[in-house]
Amino acid sequence: MRRILILLFTLVCCGGLNAQQVKVGEVQRVATRDGVSVPIYAYWNDVALATVVLFSGGAGGYGMIAEDGWPNGGNFLIRTGKHWASHPFNVVMVGRPSDGIDLALGGVRTDDKHAADNVATFKAIKLKSPAPIWVVGTSMGTISAAAAAIRDQENLIAGVVLTSSIVAYRVSGAVATQELEKIRVPTLVLHHQDDACWACRPHEVKNMAGRLKNAPIRKTIFVSGGQGATGDPCTPLHHHGFVGMQNEAVDLVAAWILSPTE
Repeated sequence: MRRILILLFTLVCCGGLNAQQVKVGEVQRVATRDGVSVPIYAYWNDVALATVVLFSGGAGGYGMIAEDGWPNGGNFLIRTGKHWASHPFNVVMVGRPSDGIDLALGGVRTDDKHAADNVATFKAIKLKSPAPIWVVGTSMGTISAAAAAIRDQENLIAGVVLTSSIVAYRVSGAVATQELEKIRVPTLVLHHQDDACWACRPHEVKNMAGRLKNAPIRKTIFVSGGQGATGDPCTPLHHHGFVGMQNEAVDLVAAWILSPTE
């Protein structure tokens, strides 16, 4: 017991493991709807204080498994997988369902099929670990994360993190169009002040945050910095994906999950 307490103190107070010390996770399949399954890449930590469930942007998924045993997807949440795991978390990356529903469409991320997949995934996670579940989305993944919290009738979700949120009303299912007042768990909105993606304009994110009125704790943070932004401003290698400062962004989110404050 004393050894476990010392380890917990080290993880919380001293920054946890570094990425080189992190072991690998494993790919599992979760049966969701009739005849449908969802692959997840899961890293389990015996002393996890939370489980972060990561919803990537675009069409979802986590890419292929690289030689180091970790997914090689370029999305902000996926390419920082090891860094998430250096904190006292279980890390679960959500893959694409076997029936091929198109998660590149925002309306699909808010519909009943995706909701059923998510609930089944959360329940499977709870069977593995009692740690509180935090859903974390980026870009199109914020649509999934917000919708999951809004629909959470079984109190499976302990908190929500929305990074690079989709707020443009012309995008079906955009976070700003959802019933955000139904979210009743701590919620963090993280956005880069130089995000130039047309669907994620920072000034619209400021307006969205005020609608989280029933979240017991809510905070909006705008960050700056990072170098090497390149290509389409809506892609992961631009400020939209916190390029050049992705680990700092993860550290900020991790600290807030462990101690949410307004």
